[in-house]
Amino acid sequence: MSRVPGGAPIDVLVIGSGAAGLAAAVSAERAGARVAVATKTTLQANNSSKAQGGIQAAVGGDDSPEIHAEDVMRSSHGTADEALVEVLTGEAPAAIAWLEEKGCAFTRDHVNGGASGRRGVYRLARCGGASRKRLLQVGDRTGHAITKALRESFEAGSGEVLAHHRLTELDPAAAGWRATFATPDGTDAVDAAAVVLASGGRCFAEARSRGELSTNHPNATGETTRIALDAGAEARDLDALQYHPNGGAWPASMQGYSIPETTRAYGAVLLNAEGEEFTDSLGPRDEVSQAIFDEVEAGRGVETEDGRPAVWLDTTRIAPADAEVSLPYMLRRYRGGGLDPLTQPLLTYPVLHYQNGGLVIDVGAETTLEGVFACGEIAGGTHGRNRMMGNSLLECVVFGRRAGANAATKAKA
Repeated sequence: MSRVPGGAPIDVLVIGSGAAGLAAAVSAERAGARVAVATKTTLQANNSSKAQGGIQAAVGGDDSPEIHAEDVMRSSHGTADEALVEVLTGEAPAAIAWLEEKGCAFTRDHVNGGASGRRGVYRLARCGGASRKRLLQVGDRTGHAITKALRESFEAGSGEVLAHHRLTELDPAAAGWRATFATPDGTDAVDAAAVVLASGGRCFAEARSRGELSTNHPNATGETTRIALDAGAEARDLDALQYHPNGGAWPASMQGYSIPETTRAYGAVLLNAEGEEFTDSLGPRDEVSQAIFDEVEAGRGVETEDGRPAVWLDTTRIAPADAEVSLPYMLRRYRGGGLDPLTQPLLTYPVLHYQNGGLVIDVGAETTLEGVFACGEIAGGTHGRNRMMGNSLLECVVFGRRAGANAATKAKA
């Protein structure tokens, strides 16, 4: 049995080191549990760190958790679990406050209203499918900032990191669950009273099998979902994979890069080969992606220098002041490749991005297997069959906190 420092047995084993897993680990330890985090490679290797656009929360004066929930249900076309959505949107403002306590400093200014003390108000953007400005950002590296704050919080505690541990089996044990891992030295079996599955989706592996591009980290291969299903867990909507509407199409160095959707929040629009707008650039993700596919199929797309399909994303409409504050990483990436997005439109095409469905969970983040919890992309229901931008990081934090706290309670029962 793997043990935490001091020889005590593990109460909560977290599998996955992205925002969901780290939120769960920090919350479980805060609740008094002895925690270990197992990660396929290193603690820093995850999809969450690649998330750029932002995180949604109803913190604006004209917004509310109820309006946020309505937007989620509408974007999901009525397929999301209403109870999970109520938790997601209702706990969003508290999740933002918690992240700030952990050291995540969201961008603030005065563009959304009057000043609120010396720090100003949150800089909020309206993302696709939203009826209000509620997207908080840390420039265009929001996922990196959130995971860094959570990782540092976890590393400041007494939890153990099981690096280079790839899950191969999950089986019931006398005192909970036994997880078997492949490691560089062979295998390792770890017993824990409760388990939190937080290892994300499968879009990297899926894209590779289709011969497509993906925004995902190479670790996003989905085997944890299969292992949980083999153990008897239930799932929903596993066929519902999401395309990011704005994958980089050219230059070649940007292919597979997810151009932040905040480009469209700050004024960029999609144009066909004739320079005509052909869709609502702030529509739900599935509708915008399908509109691009349809426009290309109708012969109104643009071809990249290497023969790939694309349309234009006219980023020249973004105010330079907004771009410098909210899109600095995107500007650096493209300028490094010889293109200035503020003077030249970008070629874009949808790219495989997110697993909407996943393991069935209740409002406490517990799966249909007692003592096994799930949070983040591996869990299904919160987004239904179509996720809104900015709700993935939010789901990671809201349900990661719930999963960790409830797993700790289960372990101590």
